[in-house]
Amino acid sequence: MSKKRLPCSTDFAGKKVTVMGLGLFSGGVETVKFLARCGAQVTVTDLKSEQTLAPSIGQIENLPVRCIFGRHETDDFTQAECIVVSPAVPDSSQYLAAAREAGIELTTEMNIFFQLCPARILGVTGSNGKTTTAHLAAEMLKRSPTPTILGGNVGRSLINELDNLTPGHAVVLELSSFQLERLRWLKTSPHLALITNLTPNHLDRHKTMHAYRKAKQAILDYQTKDDYAVLNLDDPEFEHWEACASGKAGEVLYFSTLRDSPGGAHLRADMLQLVYRAARMPICRRDEVALPGLFNISNALGAATAAFCFGAKPEHMADALRTFRGVAHRLEFVLKHDGVRYYNDSIATNPQSTIAALSAFDVPLTLIAGGYDKKLPFDELGKVIADRVAKLILVGDTSEEIERAVAQAGGGPKVEKRATFESAVEAAISLASAPGVVLLSPACASYDMFDNFQQRGDLFKKMVQNHADRQK
Repeated sequence: MSKKRLPCSTDFAGKKVTVMGLGLFSGGVETVKFLARCGAQVTVTDLKSEQTLAPSIGQIENLPVRCIFGRHETDDFTQAECIVVSPAVPDSSQYLAAAREAGIELTTEMNIFFQLCPARILGVTGSNGKTTTAHLAAEMLKRSPTPTILGGNVGRSLINELDNLTPGHAVVLELSSFQLERLRWLKTSPHLALITNLTPNHLDRHKTMHAYRKAKQAILDYQTKDDYAVLNLDDPEFEHWEACASGKAGEVLYFSTLRDSPGGAHLRADMLQLVYRAARMPICRRDEVALPGLFNISNALGAATAAFCFGAKPEHMADALRTFRGVAHRLEFVLKHDGVRYYNDSIATNPQSTIAALSAFDVPLTLIAGGYDKKLPFDELGKVIADRVAKLILVGDTSEEIERAVAQAGGGPKVEKRATFESAVEAAISLASAPGVVLLSPACASYDMFDNFQQRGDLFKKMVQNHADRQK
């Protein structure tokens, strides 16, 4: 699925382009840099204030770019030749409606990348585990002869790396539902599509599980006989994915921790194995994998299957699995103090992520949970908390909903609610005792108190480190 590299001038030189959403991640900033380098007449506009956007504004302030912050102006959407839309902007935006009415071309940073990328793209999506799986696949490929680069929803835009890419490269992209639903505008899908799983998420945006699933399935919709699909046999949503992949991808492979894969990778007798046609290839033992938890074994098997399709060998996979210790904010070990271990799982912005994190421990748990309400159900999480958590500290908009779900499950932990995140962390530290674990795994987004989950996780780590330092 290699694309011919088009000169920037062909697409954007002299064009009036509005970038809708500068944001605080790399996508908006890198898009503005790319368009300015291509000679476009760029307007960047964001509803956030200059003060909030200061870190991003500082990266573009010397570019010939018109900036509008704290508001949008309709003319920037009806008189432009192209609008580059941030993933965070919903389709219901009145400004996008005005642009459509005026017949203005709409695109995204990711769509531009797909159009111009000459390399093979390995796309990873799912509700949980996609960041870790994308990192693992990239680490495996980096140990192979294939030059590899990682980006996308992991927090790294690759749009300004296009000139460095060749058809011989592999590009590993984490893709969100917001990015994928707009990839349909191009009628294209990645050369390899890996789906980790699907559980309720982002229902504040997608409204229904059907709409959320439909957005994710764009990763498969336009695959061809030259492409691969990698599916999770253990996912209850598996049949939806297999039906979507059927007749599109040239080859469908599978991964599982529970049963043998007919082709792909599985866990068998505590050994991670690749299976391809008549060959069975051991990768490594389960206890050699550096990341904790069965869910990370699933991530490892998915990554191995995908990396194999792009040329990685079992020894490359084994080396990556033995040495890769995870991504920040994803069940990240912070420190051990007075016999208590502290873990930062701030990325857990839905109940299934927290359920997976809780399953990784078999010692008394003190859990910090709660946050912004994405309209997700907490019933199953309540049962797991009641069964596995000794002390529960709740904070944020969803505190009462989670407390109710735990109470309905019967029994359960000691529950305390706090008005601020700082007081919740302090309570968890004071309540924990050896040989326990304090786990920040909120099951909710962070937007009621923070700009993003990174800020939340960083504050947790800082407070835990300060507490340990004071006790020395």
